[in-house]
Parts: sequence; structure tokens; C-alpha cells
Amino acid sequence: MMIIRKGNENDMPTVLALIRELAEFEREPDAVVITIDDLVRDGFSEQPLFQTFVAEIEGTIVGMALFYYRYSTWKGKTIHLEDLIVTDAMRGKGVGRALYEQVMQQAKADGVRRVEWNVLDWNVDAIRFYGKSGAKVLPDWRVVQMDGEVIKTNF
Repeated sequence: MMIIRKGNENDMPTVLALIRELAEFEREPDAVVITIDDLVRDGFSEQPLFQTFVAEIEGTIVGMALFYYRYSTWKGKTIHLEDLIVTDAMRGKGVGRALYEQVMQQAKADGVRRVEWNVLDWNVDAIRFYGKSGAKVLPDWRVVQMDGEVIKTNF
């Protein structure tokens, strides 16, 4: 039986392992620089920067969703779903859908006006899944990022 619950500090080693698994899947295996200590500090301080839901089957975490609140000048309070990860062995078994639905239920309970996230253009299975759920995949928006080294150098 699958259980979806809020993540806690003790889950962070597994959450980090899932983040690394996602980085491998997204063809960026060396991009993850955070540590367990970072996750514990940033997720469980007095003002946490993120929240997680984890999916457990028989006491083993097989997936997680990490999200945080943002503010939109157009919509007000929103949720950004940073990552939704299911172990390779458990994909296609409803774990991702259960985590996704839990995030959407949280959004509904919080009265947010939008949930947003990014999906790689080659991840057609995810795009199809999101589209079937009623989400809009916006073709005309581009993700823009500036990493810390550029910030240090240019500013």
C-alpha cells in the first residue's frame, strides 16, 4: 500500500538520492551541489524555504515532490513545484500521479491561484501526463537562469 505524507528531516538523505536520480534522468548528473545539511537547514528552519511530500511503499520512499510558495504580481500566492521524482523502478505505477495530486490538493487547501513548474521539451511522457490533467504547457515562455558564478563575476 502506498502512503503519501509530508517529508521530514530524516527523509532528506533519500530525498537527496532522488534529486540525484532526477539529475541523471535529465542528463545533468554533475549539476547537484546541495547536501543533506542544506536540505535540512533550508526545509526545516523557522522559515522553511520548501516543503516535501514523500511516497512510501512498505516503508521505503519511492518518490517525492518538492515545492515552495511564490508570489505572482498577476495572481498573488502561487506554488512552484520544483521537482516531482519517482524512482525508475516505480515509474508507471501511479506514484507520480499520487504525489502530483497531493501537491494540487495542497494548492487547493491553501487557496493558491496557480501552480507552476518546468518540464523538459523532450520529456514527452511528462508533457502528455500534465496535459491530460488539465495543465497548460506554455510554448512561448523560456526559462531564464543565472548561476552563482556569473552573479559573483558580473555583479
